[in-house]
Amino acid sequence: MPMDNMIHGDADGNSGGRRPRRESFRIIRDPLWNAIRVDPMAVRIMDTGAFQRLRYIRQLGLAHLVYPGATHTRFDHAVGVYHLAVTALRLLRERGGASPEAWQDEALIPYAALLHDIGHYAYSHALEELEGEQVRGDHEALSARFLADPEMREALEPLGAEAAVRIHALILGISPVPLRGLVSGSLDLDKMEYLRRDARFCGVPYGEVDVDRLLQGLVLVPAPEDGRYEVGVQEKAVSALESLLFAKYQMFRNVYWHHAVRAATALYKRIVEEAVRAGLVAPEELVGRTDEELLYLIGARAGADGSELARRILTRWLSALRARRLPKRAAELTAAELPRRRIVAWAAGDSVEKRRVEDTLAEELGLEPGEVMIDYPAKRAMFHLDLLVERRGGRVERLREGGLAGLIDLPRVANELYRTARVLRIFTFERRSLEPQRILELVTEPE
Repeated sequence: MPMDNMIHGDADGNSGGRRPRRESFRIIRDPLWNAIRVDPMAVRIMDTGAFQRLRYIRQLGLAHLVYPGATHTRFDHAVGVYHLAVTALRLLRERGGASPEAWQDEALIPYAALLHDIGHYAYSHALEELEGEQVRGDHEALSARFLADPEMREALEPLGAEAAVRIHALILGISPVPLRGLVSGSLDLDKMEYLRRDARFCGVPYGEVDVDRLLQGLVLVPAPEDGRYEVGVQEKAVSALESLLFAKYQMFRNVYWHHAVRAATALYKRIVEEAVRAGLVAPEELVGRTDEELLYLIGARAGADGSELARRILTRWLSALRARRLPKRAAELTAAELPRRRIVAWAAGDSVEKRRVEDTLAEELGLEPGEVMIDYPAKRAMFHLDLLVERRGGRVERLREGGLAGLIDLPRVANELYRTARVLRIFTFERRSLEPQRILELVTEPE
């Protein structure tokens, strides 16, 4: 992604040797948003090692094994979210009407948007699905470590002594700042950006969101409960919000939770889980690695270790992932195939109980321990809706469970889309088949 430094002067940044180089903006040529103008403060942040690391973390983890074009990175996406934040703030300012307190920490919003993914693990979200002592928290929580890096702290100095803390609160969604919804919430710019970008690079038509209409429809309005300002949406832009919801559903169903993407993710998680369990890598060493760095580290440590588990990780699982020999589906259950039954709670995590069932199945099927993986992805927050709607007459109402009169019941629709998008799959390292009744006995219970 080339950058053009938009200043005049010689190669050393001087104009005829008379003036020292000035900080300047840059133009990034982006395939989605065309020319993105990056201000000097954002340039300072982007030039840190912590931010440059995002160039080497794929936005969609292992989805490139299914969609070859999906090699775009967290770096690309972060710059895109920054661009949308700058645009949204300009449009909100032009609309006017909000009291001065509504603009608290406005200057931090673009940089919080730029830094919202700074804490990601290798291959993005996959390792966040591991539980317990295996990981050190999700990427939002880990952002604090990267914001505390000396180089990053120096870059953030012009924003004030507490900038890193305030930016982290915005990323976590716990900031009291009225504009926080642009960084974290039902209307955050992250969702608008990644849906469009992911669809473009995967070459699928599902992620088309009317971003322009959504941005034009954003408003800063007082909440009816306490009068505090929040980012909301005008009623006439709700149709664009609907497009975002359905685009998200289609992308989860066809891309993010595609069976082969989930098979690759399950294998990658098992490799990391077993590497931690064998002491080849410590949970702390998972933080800050890029995609290839982590796989190389695990491979090198496994090659130097003489244990049977290390041999299996290196010669059987890691080599299979690199060669795209992915686990096979032994069984698959959709919501429609579960009348009057529900998936047990432990199926969505990585608990001891789940591993016990997986290894019991592995023994039944003649496979080695760890070579059966139960996959039931969970991402309820991605379909969560809680936002303010400014009705055509000017009244402000909160869209929650139950919807709003005269509008589609978006929360109920979101819950149903989430339910139908989820599929329980059992993957096996080698091709096997399981009887449906056996699956029902193991991973479901009566409603």
